[in-house]
Amino acid sequence: MVTGDAVFLGLQPARLPSRALALLLDLLVVWAVYLLISVGLAFATASLDEAAVMALSIASFVLVLVGAPIAVETLTHGRSLGKLACGLRVVREDGGPIRFRHALMRGAMGVVEILMTFGFVACVASLVSERGRRIGDVFAGTLVVRERVASTAGAVLPPPPPWLVGRFTGLDLSAVPEGLWLEIRQYLTRMGQLDPAIGQRLAKRLAGELAERTGTPAPPGVPAGAYLAGVVAERQARDARRAFAPSPVSAATAVAVSAAGAGTVRSQPAGPAGAAVPSGPTVAGPAAAGPVPPSSSVTASDPASAPPPATGFAPPA
Repeated sequence: MVTGDAVFLGLQPARLPSRALALLLDLLVVWAVYLLISVGLAFATASLDEAAVMALSIASFVLVLVGAPIAVETLTHGRSLGKLACGLRVVREDGGPIRFRHALMRGAMGVVEILMTFGFVACVASLVSERGRRIGDVFAGTLVVRERVASTAGAVLPPPPPWLVGRFTGLDLSAVPEGLWLEIRQYLTRMGQLDPAIGQRLAKRLAGELAERTGTPAPPGVPAGAYLAGVVAERQARDARRAFAPSPVSAATAVAVSAAGAGTVRSQPAGPAGAAVPSGPTVAGPAAAGPVPPSSSVTASDPASAPPPATGFAPPA
């Protein structure tokens, strides 16, 4: 699929058979819920007058058959139960996720072309349309595509220029929506397939929207494509840091282990000069029970009377 800006999107539009099967599954679920609610209202409103019963019936019809599909498509970004089973999804014409206004327009037009005509108008419009769109898709600016097609699995984002690495570390990216990130990634992965003039115009538009969301324009002299690549690389770096950052529990555990290890270290007695002090654990023997009192008969002026150095062997009795 190619957008109006000549951007190639790796999306395959869904055809009539798969869309009809997804619609049939959705209608079965919706009508089953509507019948259950209608039976419950029939028992609950038996004592009411005819006008109140009619008003409740119309309200239940609108809420279940019209409001429920709109709410489901809005919350799931275009994947209802039938579309999820058939591998389909409703997207905008530029490939981005739909919003409430898109789902509202599709649901409102679906009452006419699906419920009132039993799907005849929707089938004719899908057959005539080149991309299988019904009237609701035309008015809403949407498209039903096949989601289980791995056509862009090998797409790799180009790296930014080396002189731009690290220049967007202080950029606030919290206000950038996912739809704009999707458009930027699609442009970066396929900018080599575009006409140079069209690609430059598209890059300037995306860079302007990104600068408006972040509040910081592109640096002077930086091309729009390089600016987009640098910002996307910064976002990927932040996501990687959040994904691989150590958890607080692990850090606290490491500190506790280090403290426990430090508490088990004991000071070693100093050995004689020039002798190596063993690094292993010290075994306390009988001689280590207390300090050895100095002998009164031994003086420093009599080297001969000095006791021999401790060798670990006791002299024979």
